[in-house]
Amino acid sequence: MHIVVCIKQVPDSAQIRIHPVTNTIMRQGVPAIVNPYDLFALEEALRVRDRLGGRVTVLTMGPPTAEAALRKALSIGADDAVLLTDRMFAGSDTLATSFALSTAIRKLNDELPVDIVITGKQTIDGDTAQVGPGIAIRLGFNLLTYVSQIEDIDLEARRIRVHRRAEGGVQVIDTPMPCLITLLEGVNTLRHGSLPDMFRAARAEVRRWSREDAGIEDPSRIGLKGSPTVVTRVFAPKPSADPAEQLAVEGRGAGEIAVDMVERLFAEHAEVERLIHGHA
Repeated sequence: MHIVVCIKQVPDSAQIRIHPVTNTIMRQGVPAIVNPYDLFALEEALRVRDRLGGRVTVLTMGPPTAEAALRKALSIGADDAVLLTDRMFAGSDTLATSFALSTAIRKLNDELPVDIVITGKQTIDGDTAQVGPGIAIRLGFNLLTYVSQIEDIDLEARRIRVHRRAEGGVQVIDTPMPCLITLLEGVNTLRHGSLPDMFRAARAEVRRWSREDAGIEDPSRIGLKGSPTVVTRVFAPKPSADPAEQLAVEGRGAGEIAVDMVERLFAEHAEVERLIHGHA
């Protein structure tokens, strides 16, 4: 069993700033942390390994300082760590990032066949939730998003059964491996690293792969050249000064409350009603 966990070092969202000219995130002087959602993915991978055996490899793309995120993963119990770092990766959007990571995973697959790739549901700096699905499409892996539980893995049959949170309930999906899972937050509790793992993480060699090392032959598919996304403006929403309105719900049914809320919405925002009727 070989599980690859994709993690990302992100700026602490509590101290994030936006460049006024380029509209990009200013990372200088902002403390970096491991994307919180990715920690749930790492813990779940470690639980599967502890139960079934195998290997957990953590993979990230970023500047040399992103090695700290990988060492944290090693201190928690990961077996191997790979850092994709190259100046040509700078400016990569989700399209270019998923291409670079999927190419690196193919190389890891050549070393030891990859059964599962796990990512967090999204990152707190971009919030797009596009990289995981992008990797799955490029690798041809079955995609399982918004997973809340890995119920069973049959290594002999090479099948996995998971619970996927969906609108209105939970889907139970049984599918062949290899697959890619985007894991929801709160599905487990991150373990504390053991003292031996902490010592191992401090001494371990984090493998650094450049573009060439990862097997990326076409530089036009990474970095700014491979990123069609254009950020025209970034802004923070204005806080509302109006106090929240409370509705009396005692003794009323859900249908009646819903109708009341819709009528209030239309009364205060007539443009919403016109928009809805225009598309009816």
